[in-house]
Amino acid sequence: MNTLIIKDSNIRSLKKGIWLYFILIIFEGALRKWVLPGLSNQLLIIRDPVAIWLLLSASNAGLKYFNGYANAVFSFTIIAFFTALTIGHHNFWVALFGARITLIHFPLIFIIGKVFSREDILAFGKFIVILSIPMVFLTMSQFYSPQSAWVNRGVGGNLEGAGFAGANGYFRPPGTFAFTNGNSAYFSFAASYIIYFLFYVKSINKILINTSAFCLILAIPLSISRTLFFSVALSTIFLVLSLGNDKKKVGQIITSIIGLIIIGYVIGSLTVFQTSSLAFTDRFTTANENEGGGEGLQAVIGVFTNRILGGLLTAFNQLFDGSLSFWGQGIGMGTNVGSQLLTGKVDFLIAEGEWGRIVGEVGPLLGLGMILIRSSLTFSIVRQSFNLLIKKDPLPWMLLSYSFFQIFQGGWSQPTNLGFFVMGAGLTIAAIETHKENEFNGI
Repeated sequence: MNTLIIKDSNIRSLKKGIWLYFILIIFEGALRKWVLPGLSNQLLIIRDPVAIWLLLSASNAGLKYFNGYANAVFSFTIIAFFTALTIGHHNFWVALFGARITLIHFPLIFIIGKVFSREDILAFGKFIVILSIPMVFLTMSQFYSPQSAWVNRGVGGNLEGAGFAGANGYFRPPGTFAFTNGNSAYFSFAASYIIYFLFYVKSINKILINTSAFCLILAIPLSISRTLFFSVALSTIFLVLSLGNDKKKVGQIITSIIGLIIIGYVIGSLTVFQTSSLAFTDRFTTANENEGGGEGLQAVIGVFTNRILGGLLTAFNQLFDGSLSFWGQGIGMGTNVGSQLLTGKVDFLIAEGEWGRIVGEVGPLLGLGMILIRSSLTFSIVRQSFNLLIKKDPLPWMLLSYSFFQIFQGGWSQPTNLGFFVMGAGLTIAAIETHKENEFNGI
């Protein structure tokens, strides 16, 4: 691997930059809400200078991170930037905000993949596991506190609160993040590590990992988030698939499921958690019926189909129904910041779904190209992770349980989601790269 010829001091410097990038994902919202509310707009892009520094430092150190995927995305973005200014919305700042997503953040996943060792990946996971404990207590405090409370203050010190409508009069808490999606993304990411440590790492402190697993269970109803529920379920499915014919592990997971059922029953019987559980189940049932139709499993399948295939169908319908110009409406227009700059208010000017946004912004040719690049990257990582799973290394596979949808169809237009995509995909690639026979060169 080319990292072997790079100075250790450069590698250490890049690793520190990556850690700073992640810390800013976690605490950007806290800065915007509680510490420096007067600078909330500027802090929205606080990670951009770090990303630019990482790109420049990696290049100066001789790290070859630009592969086929990065080159293709770079080319598509440059074309989309100029078509936005000449044919689309004509707003330089909106186009620049949209272009920064793929110009300076997307390539970071390959830098992380090159410089993080297996020890770095596990150390990162342990940090996330430890942080989940205070994070769930903050989430609990926000859930049971009124939106006017300081702990629920919104960005810019907004006294209306940062929570988002949930159920039974309770709001979805944002944790340290600016919006509730960050809290769901954090615990979804933590779930992949927690499950991996529970079943595949013997050296980790058992009290710590069991406590974090308990906190993850608590976070699901407290978050009132179906996204978190489905993410944890997906990580569990990946775990089951990873077991193969390992009878010892199968017995372990059955025992764990029984234990979780007992824990869930105990939690449900506690008055302090009955409220959050009722709010979650009410939100889950009502929203599922509205989006998927039917009840029970039928509703869950309906929601999954609508969220995944619905976004795909909407995107492809735009290609053929004549409602979209060939070059789209302009990169950046589908973001919240783009909406604010163009109309003075936050709204979905193009589409709420990621693929619909991409096609609407850059048109059918570039949009379909970007979708194909993301799909190709996703399934390349799936193939390599599965091959390593067969070779008895489940780490890339379990990290993929979170990063799969972040790469394939995750919403990159929202800064916090973008940050979690970068870290999730980067760490998954790093887990693949730690095997010397692998070299992630891209297309």
